[in-house]
Amino acid sequence: MIQRYSRPQMREIWSEQRKLEIWLKIELLASEALCAQGLVPRRDLAQMKANAAFSIERCKELERVLNHDVIAFTQNVAENIGAPASRWLHFGLTSSDIIDTALAVQMTQSADVLIADTEALRRVIAVKARQHKFTPMIGRSHGIHAEPTTFGLKMALMYDEFGRVIERLEAARSAAAVGKLSGAVGTNAHLSPKVEAYVCKKLGLRPAPIATQVIQRDIHAEFMLALALAGASIERWATEFRHLQRTEVLEAEEFFAKGQKGSSAMPHKRNPITGERLTGLARVLRGNALAALENVALWHERDISHSSVERIIFPDSCTLLDYMLVTLTKLTEGLVVYPKNMERNLALSLGMWNSQTVLLALIRKGLTREEAYDLVQLNAMRTWEAKHSGRSDADFLAQLKSDPAVAKHFKPGDLEKLCSLDFHFKEVENRFKKLGL
Repeated sequence: MIQRYSRPQMREIWSEQRKLEIWLKIELLASEALCAQGLVPRRDLAQMKANAAFSIERCKELERVLNHDVIAFTQNVAENIGAPASRWLHFGLTSSDIIDTALAVQMTQSADVLIADTEALRRVIAVKARQHKFTPMIGRSHGIHAEPTTFGLKMALMYDEFGRVIERLEAARSAAAVGKLSGAVGTNAHLSPKVEAYVCKKLGLRPAPIATQVIQRDIHAEFMLALALAGASIERWATEFRHLQRTEVLEAEEFFAKGQKGSSAMPHKRNPITGERLTGLARVLRGNALAALENVALWHERDISHSSVERIIFPDSCTLLDYMLVTLTKLTEGLVVYPKNMERNLALSLGMWNSQTVLLALIRKGLTREEAYDLVQLNAMRTWEAKHSGRSDADFLAQLKSDPAVAKHFKPGDLEKLCSLDFHFKEVENRFKKLGL
């Protein structure tokens, strides 16, 4: 069954409440570190921990006057802590120490959810792949019949691709797990690096080896690019399923629920709306990744041109990818597969998908590649002509056997063995073993 927990959890990670909770945790951890260094009296630290609190409403009220979200937050917390302990709040810190470190926590927590989503998706894909390991269908290149494959192999390919999605998300999580409490231009002039190290360790982060007022935004762009790449993979498979659902193909179809409507005008329609939705949303992720790339170039030690952008793109992209992964999982789990239609479509090219097999067999018999190619193509074209002239007996194997220039190279039964699905599927089991399926 699909896990349903992830979307509310992702919303919570990017909520205002969670963000300010992380801000407060960073502030108190910094005070703990300063207390261990002998600067903050234990009595004041105890008072801070006992009374530190915030109200979103009060923060918003203060921000309307101050026009600064972090100062509004620290002022509200200080109101609750009270003197004299409140003087140690935000000691030696700059706003970005809090904002960037909290953002790193949110990014790593989001990555954990997205990785879990992708793992759940792969479990569903694996079931479909094993179920249809030897379900034959035509493979297509340029949208044209090529050689046979199996629907299981197609799903195994999807399984493999989302394994790479997990690898990229894990790498992006690692890259993003960086905090900083090094002050206004990153020099640690007012706070020992030991404070930074202490706070980051408690948060499951590593300190930035060097920073300006902010953590450098190439890190954040890398994270967003991983999300965009995951979206591209989702789009790739949504597009595949949409093509397979076309009326002329209809080899697989999105589940159509009882009571569902496909069109306001045409009652017969069963449209691939979920795949289309995922295809469109992948474009949003790419657009947000581009915005993250634009954020890399900041003035000197910092400007805030990135800040307004990140307030949108990070929660939106993380929440959106979470939704997309869960939605693709539901689509894949409920996908209706039509093996009979796959068999019907496989027969449409009259066995000409064996052309390469015969080509290579003729080369092994001693013909040059050009001679073999011309001979096989000639018989393929004759088969097409027979089909389009309306002959019911049009068949590539029969055409090959009737051509003395081909038949003389093969013993009776040899061409039949070559022109078989078994010939094409002899390595399917090994492919599955390589993937651990």
